[in-house]
Amino acid sequence: MSDSTPAAPLVLDVWCELQCPDCHRALSDVQALRARYGDRLEVRLRHFPLEKHKHAYAAAQAAEEAAAQGRGRPYVEAVLARCGDLDRSGEPLLIEVARELGLDAEEMDTALIDGRHMLIVDADQAEGKAIGVTGTPTYVIGGERLDGGKSQDGLRQRIEEIADRLLAEGTDRG
Repeated sequence: MSDSTPAAPLVLDVWCELQCPDCHRALSDVQALRARYGDRLEVRLRHFPLEKHKHAYAAAQAAEEAAAQGRGRPYVEAVLARCGDLDRSGEPLLIEVARELGLDAEEMDTALIDGRHMLIVDADQAEGKAIGVTGTPTYVIGGERLDGGKSQDGLRQRIEEIADRLLAEGTDRG
Protein backbone atom coordinates (compact mmCIF):
# COMPACT_ATOMS: atom_id res chain seq x y z
CA MET A 1 0.00 0.00 0.00
CA SER A 2 1.40 3.41 -0.92
CA ASP A 3 1.20 6.46 1.29
CA SER A 4 -1.24 8.03 -1.16
CA THR A 5 -3.82 5.25 -0.72
CA PRO A 6 -6.66 6.62 1.39
CA ALA A 7 -7.49 4.70 4.55
CA ALA A 8 -10.60 2.59 4.56
CA PRO A 9 -13.46 4.36 6.29
CA LEU A 10 -14.40 3.59 9.85
CA VAL A 11 -17.55 1.43 9.91
CA LEU A 12 -20.63 2.18 11.99
CA ASP A 13 -23.17 -0.62 11.82
CA VAL A 14 -26.68 0.48 12.75
CA TRP A 15 -29.11 -2.34 13.52
CA CYS A 16 -32.40 -0.75 12.64
CA GLU A 17 -36.03 -1.53 12.06
CA LEU A 18 -38.13 0.68 9.82
CA GLN A 19 -41.29 0.47 11.92
CA CYS A 20 -39.41 1.44 15.11
CA PRO A 21 -40.15 4.88 16.60
CA ASP A 22 -36.75 4.84 18.37
CA CYS A 23 -35.02 4.32 15.00
CA HIS A 24 -36.98 7.27 13.63
CA ARG A 25 -35.74 9.43 16.51
CA ALA A 26 -32.17 8.17 15.95
CA LEU A 27 -32.19 9.22 12.30
CA SER A 28 -31.12 12.80 13.08
CA ASP A 29 -28.10 11.47 15.02
CA VAL A 30 -27.10 9.21 12.12
CA GLN A 31 -27.44 12.12 9.68
CA ALA A 32 -25.33 14.33 11.95
CA LEU A 33 -22.63 11.64 12.13
CA ARG A 34 -22.61 11.36 8.32
CA ALA A 35 -22.29 15.15 8.04
CA ARG A 36 -19.48 15.34 10.60
CA TYR A 37 -17.34 12.49 9.28
CA GLY A 38 -18.21 12.37 5.59
CA ASP A 39 -16.23 9.70 3.73
CA ARG A 40 -14.25 8.79 6.85
CA LEU A 41 -17.30 7.00 8.30
CA GLU A 42 -19.25 4.31 6.49
CA VAL A 43 -22.71 3.96 8.02
CA ARG A 44 -24.17 0.54 7.24
CA LEU A 45 -27.83 -0.22 7.78
CA ARG A 46 -28.29 -3.67 9.28
CA HIS A 47 -31.77 -5.13 9.47
CA PHE A 48 -33.21 -6.28 12.76
CA PRO A 49 -37.00 -6.57 12.32
CA LEU A 50 -38.76 -7.04 15.63
CA GLU A 51 -41.65 -9.47 15.92
CA LYS A 52 -43.80 -6.89 17.68
CA HIS A 53 -43.97 -4.86 14.44
CA LYS A 54 -45.90 -6.82 11.84
CA HIS A 55 -44.63 -4.86 8.81
CA ALA A 56 -40.96 -4.62 9.83
CA TYR A 57 -39.79 -7.66 7.89
CA ALA A 58 -41.46 -6.47 4.68
CA ALA A 59 -40.01 -2.98 5.23
CA ALA A 60 -36.50 -4.45 5.54
CA GLN A 61 -36.97 -6.34 2.28
CA ALA A 62 -38.32 -3.18 0.63
CA ALA A 63 -35.25 -1.25 1.80
CA GLU A 64 -33.04 -3.84 0.13
CA GLU A 65 -35.03 -3.55 -3.10
CA ALA A 66 -34.69 0.25 -2.94
CA ALA A 67 -30.94 -0.20 -2.50
CA ALA A 68 -30.90 -2.52 -5.52
CA GLN A 69 -32.61 0.28 -7.46
CA GLY A 70 -29.99 2.79 -6.25
CA ARG A 71 -32.07 4.70 -3.69
CA GLY A 72 -31.56 2.79 -0.45
CA ARG A 73 -30.76 5.64 1.93
CA PRO A 74 -33.52 8.01 0.73
CA TYR A 75 -36.01 5.15 0.91
CA VAL A 76 -35.01 4.17 4.45
CA GLU A 77 -35.21 7.78 5.60
CA ALA A 78 -38.62 8.27 3.95
CA VAL A 79 -40.07 5.11 5.52
CA LEU A 80 -38.61 5.93 8.95
CA ALA A 81 -40.20 9.38 8.72
CA ARG A 82 -43.55 7.61 8.33
CA CYS A 83 -43.08 4.68 10.71
CA GLY A 84 -46.42 5.45 12.37
CA ASP A 85 -48.15 5.32 8.99
CA LEU A 86 -46.42 2.01 8.27
CA ASP A 87 -47.99 0.58 11.40
CA ARG A 88 -51.46 1.51 10.10
CA SER A 89 -51.04 1.06 6.33
CA GLY A 90 -48.59 -1.82 5.97
CA GLU A 91 -47.15 -2.88 2.63
CA PRO A 92 -49.17 -0.43 0.52
CA LEU A 93 -47.19 2.37 2.20
CA LEU A 94 -43.93 0.71 1.17
CA ILE A 95 -45.06 0.74 -2.46
CA GLU A 96 -46.33 4.32 -2.16
CA VAL A 97 -42.97 5.55 -0.84
CA ALA A 98 -41.19 3.75 -3.67
CA ARG A 99 -43.43 5.50 -6.18
CA GLU A 100 -42.89 8.90 -4.50
CA LEU A 101 -39.11 8.45 -4.78
CA GLY A 102 -39.29 7.51 -8.45
CA LEU A 103 -38.47 3.86 -7.90
CA ASP A 104 -40.01 1.07 -9.95
CA ALA A 105 -43.02 0.45 -7.70
CA GLU A 106 -44.09 -2.65 -9.63
CA GLU A 107 -40.65 -4.16 -9.13
CA MET A 108 -40.84 -3.26 -5.43
CA ASP A 109 -44.17 -5.06 -5.17
CA THR A 110 -42.75 -8.09 -7.00
CA ALA A 111 -39.72 -8.15 -4.68
CA LEU A 112 -42.00 -8.22 -1.66
CA ILE A 113 -43.99 -11.08 -3.16
CA ASP A 114 -41.07 -13.22 -4.34
CA GLY A 115 -38.93 -12.59 -1.25
CA ARG A 116 -35.70 -12.08 -3.21
CA HIS A 117 -34.13 -10.09 -0.36
CA MET A 118 -35.12 -12.41 2.50
CA LEU A 119 -31.63 -13.92 2.83
CA ILE A 120 -30.02 -10.51 3.37
CA VAL A 121 -32.53 -9.59 6.06
CA ASP A 122 -32.21 -13.00 7.73
CA ALA A 123 -28.40 -12.81 7.68
CA ASP A 124 -28.38 -9.35 9.27
CA GLN A 125 -30.81 -10.46 11.95
CA ALA A 126 -28.80 -13.62 12.69
CA GLU A 127 -25.56 -11.66 12.95
CA GLY A 128 -27.24 -9.14 15.22
CA LYS A 129 -28.49 -11.88 17.52
CA ALA A 130 -25.03 -13.48 17.55
CA ILE A 131 -23.43 -10.28 18.87
CA GLY A 132 -26.17 -9.60 21.41
CA VAL A 133 -28.50 -7.20 19.62
CA THR A 134 -31.90 -7.41 21.29
CA GLY A 135 -33.55 -4.17 20.18
CA THR A 136 -33.28 -1.25 17.82
CA PRO A 137 -31.46 0.94 17.20
CA THR A 138 -28.21 -0.73 18.20
CA TYR A 139 -24.86 0.63 17.04
CA VAL A 140 -21.55 -1.16 16.65
CA ILE A 141 -18.38 0.83 16.08
CA GLY A 142 -14.84 -0.37 16.65
CA GLY A 143 -16.17 -3.59 18.16
CA GLU A 144 -18.19 -1.74 20.80
CA ARG A 145 -21.97 -2.25 20.92
CA LEU A 146 -24.16 0.65 22.01
CA ASP A 147 -27.86 0.03 22.67
CA GLY A 148 -30.10 2.91 21.65
CA GLY A 149 -33.38 1.12 22.21
CA LYS A 150 -33.78 2.34 25.76
CA SER A 151 -32.46 5.87 25.27
CA GLN A 152 -30.67 7.86 22.61
CA ASP A 153 -29.38 10.30 25.22
CA GLY A 154 -25.63 10.67 24.92
CA LEU A 155 -25.23 7.99 22.25
CA ARG A 156 -24.15 10.28 19.44
CA GLN A 157 -21.54 11.82 21.73
CA ARG A 158 -20.28 8.35 22.70
CA ILE A 159 -20.11 7.28 19.03
CA GLU A 160 -18.19 10.47 18.23
CA GLU A 161 -15.72 9.78 21.06
CA ILE A 162 -15.09 6.26 19.76
CA ALA A 163 -14.86 7.41 16.14
CA ASP A 164 -12.47 10.25 16.97
CA ARG A 165 -10.22 7.90 18.94
CA LEU A 166 -10.20 5.21 16.23
CA LEU A 167 -9.62 7.71 13.44
CA ALA A 168 -6.74 9.28 15.37
CA GLU A 169 -5.22 5.84 16.01
CA GLY A 170 -5.83 4.76 12.43
CA THR A 171 -6.75 1.31 13.73
CA ASP A 172 -9.42 -1.32 13.15
CA ARG A 173 -12.00 0.02 10.72
CA GLY A 174 -14.52 -2.82 10.57
